[in-house]
Amino acid sequence: LPEVPTMAVEKVFVYNNTSIVQDEILAHRLGLIPIRADPRLFEYRNQGDEEGTEIDTLQFQLKIKCSRNPQAAKESSDPNELYFNHKVYSKHMTWVPLGNQTDLFPDAGFRPVHDDILIALLRPGQEIDVLMHCVKGIGKDHAKFSPVATASYRLLPDITLLQPVEDEAAEMLQKCFSPGVIEIQNIKGKKVARVANARLDTFSREVFRHEGLKNLVRLARVRNHYIFSVESTGILPPDVLVSEAIKILMGKCQRFLNELDSVPMD
Repeated sequence: LPEVPTMAVEKVFVYNNTSIVQDEILAHRLGLIPIRADPRLFEYRNQGDEEGTEIDTLQFQLKIKCSRNPQAAKESSDPNELYFNHKVYSKHMTWVPLGNQTDLFPDAGFRPVHDDILIALLRPGQEIDVLMHCVKGIGKDHAKFSPVATASYRLLPDITLLQPVEDEAAEMLQKCFSPGVIEIQNIKGKKVARVANARLDTFSREVFRHEGLKNLVRLARVRNHYIFSVESTGILPPDVLVSEAIKILMGKCQRFLNELDSVPMD
């Protein structure tokens, strides 16, 4: 969440903005759009640098103007028919290479992660003309640099059936757990419940509400088995995010060990 770096819009140069969205609100919205660019390809921008370079800055342009559709039916009230470019999406952001970035990144295709992020609404005569500088940063400085939407972990559930559960009780037991946790097998004409995939359980404890079932099941957690859930914003895949986070953690541990070694012992 706070320390794996990403690229995000840091500076917005507004040349023209006649929309109803104020400049600072527009800049804020642009900053929160996730940019598909591998941060490992770039350096951190030095504080105080006004001009970006090809090694620390990505440049995007957003230039769009709304106009009327002369072919629209007179009785129509649908903005999609009446106007051209009345919705400004992230797909309208275009990468403007700095320096020799075209040669450095010939197949990069830097762009927003999603093309359908709505930025603003326009009406005929209104336009937006801005230039954006994306820099490398971390979520500790601003949430826009965070590469994940959510990151959480839980212990692996351990579900044990203490005795055979059959027929109607098996069907009721299946309904007490998340889909896929309990499956019903047909053994010698009887419906018999078995634990299929305890990993899918959310620990709702619904089974303990039923007098006939609560003594047939034991719920526990495996103490040394963690399930991590990482939801990426799309800038980097989750497996890369986890490995990068581990590298950062290893670096912190190494710095701590180095500090211990540098302290004189009495």
